[in-house]
Amino acid sequence: MQFLFSINPDIYAWVVLPLLIFLARIADQTIGTLRLIFLGKGMKVVAPILGFFEVIIWLSAAAQAMKHLDHWICYVAYGGGFAMGNYIGLVLEERLKLGIAIIRVILTKNSPELIEKLSAQGFGLTIMNAEGAKGSVKILFSILRRKELPNFIKTVNEYNPNAFYTIEEVKSVNEGVFRGNTEKQTARFFSRITKAK
Repeated sequence: MQFLFSINPDIYAWVVLPLLIFLARIADQTIGTLRLIFLGKGMKVVAPILGFFEVIIWLSAAAQAMKHLDHWICYVAYGGGFAMGNYIGLVLEERLKLGIAIIRVILTKNSPELIEKLSAQGFGLTIMNAEGAKGSVKILFSILRRKELPNFIKTVNEYNPNAFYTIEEVKSVNEGVFRGNTEKQTARFFSRITKAK
């Protein structure tokens, strides 16, 4: 801490302080973005803990910015840290791949090999016949962990590259077949986790 006080005042005001504000805003906004995502997923324990640290860091950054309103660079650092924190938070959430998703695949041509391959990989499937704009189609539904999505999509593209699919977040599930289970096991376990957090 004494090192900061020994720095030339101009260097501190125009370089060190803005950098500290920038880094603090990155930290608090990254935590804030993750907190909102966890809140949306119903993680009731994690979200408030993240909120506590988010506010403490934000107060520190805001206090420093308010003390130095005569330096425009502090405004830039404050805004830049906010923007960068949002971006980093979203990137982290994508990498964590938390939660459960539902994928709907619409097949315009019959693909028994695709259905067989997905089933063999352990994905739970619900299959139904439907009428599309250009005729009969098959719709595959699967509820899976988000970290399994790339493997599922890779298989779909391998066997039916023209398939149309949509993906949505699922807050909680009651029962289902999940990849990795050797037998048809219920997913009440996941429902309890998402409701407890």
